[in-house]
Amino acid sequence: MIMKQTFSSLKRYLRWLILGGTLFFLVHAFITNWSEVKTIQIHSVQWLVLAVGFVLTFCAYIWSGWVWYLILRYFRQPAQPNWVLPVHLKTNIAKYLPGNVWHFYGRIWAMKDAGSSLGAATLSVMLEPLLMAAAASLVTLAGSSLGWVQPDHGIYSKLPLLGLGIVLLAVHPRILNPIVSLLNNLQARKQAKLSPHSYPSQSSEILQHNQSEAENLRLESYPLIPLLGELFFVLLRGAGFLCTLATLTEVSPNYIPVVLSVFSFAWLLGLVVPTPGGLGIFETTTIALLNPYFSTSIVLSVVALFRVLTISTEATAAGLGWAMERSK
Repeated sequence: MIMKQTFSSLKRYLRWLILGGTLFFLVHAFITNWSEVKTIQIHSVQWLVLAVGFVLTFCAYIWSGWVWYLILRYFRQPAQPNWVLPVHLKTNIAKYLPGNVWHFYGRIWAMKDAGSSLGAATLSVMLEPLLMAAAASLVTLAGSSLGWVQPDHGIYSKLPLLGLGIVLLAVHPRILNPIVSLLNNLQARKQAKLSPHSYPSQSSEILQHNQSEAENLRLESYPLIPLLGELFFVLLRGAGFLCTLATLTEVSPNYIPVVLSVFSFAWLLGLVVPTPGGLGIFETTTIALLNPYFSTSIVLSVVALFRVLTISTEATAAGLGWAMERSK
């Protein structure tokens, strides 16, 4: 118990240490290059390009809600799109709270309130970021494997490949279904032990109920369609970032695959590292990998502008979700 509490405390401090270190790097980079950053101006045509980036990013969040609906269908949950989309959009903004998990909690409890079991809610919510990570890894590997990107960092090619292999295996029905069945059996035995005065027939009913729930949570086929959906989501987000970059500098067509690949890798790290909304991790990685292709002042301005654009679209999407829920 003491070890568990100590580990929990260290984990919490580690999150703040990572966030503090990355923010220090960003502040130092801005101070060093501020004389060049402040000379950058946005003109009328460039505002139009940025507006296109806003629309693409907004569409990405709408599409992400639809992919979650497809995931729920794989687990045979009765949720309808007019319920799924508002919940997804409203809870998404919660990822900026410390811990980067509160948007997941919000969706799990929303599903429980709607009548889903805890197991179904947890699996459907956790499968989404796994498929997102696999999709981002695919785009990253496409850039590095085809020679579009020539980074000096070995982690750029090794981490996405390792993560992709783990995720693609983990969501396979032959791997996932036995794990779900095992967890349900352990939960049933735990419930039976917590009811010492229950009759054997009641314990048997608990076991049968959990076995029935495990059968309902089985994946009958590989979630290929949701994976392709998440791949399109990552590409939409990358297109929004590309528009933000094109707002501040001319982007050669040869650099488009480079930008998409670097964006996907930076976004992947922001997804897996426990900082609120990937804050700092995404920016730091993008600056490090795009510096060989664009000036530091441009990259700094782009990551700052893109963060503003991202939060604005997420807030707008959350407002849309709230309005949709009110209209019902």
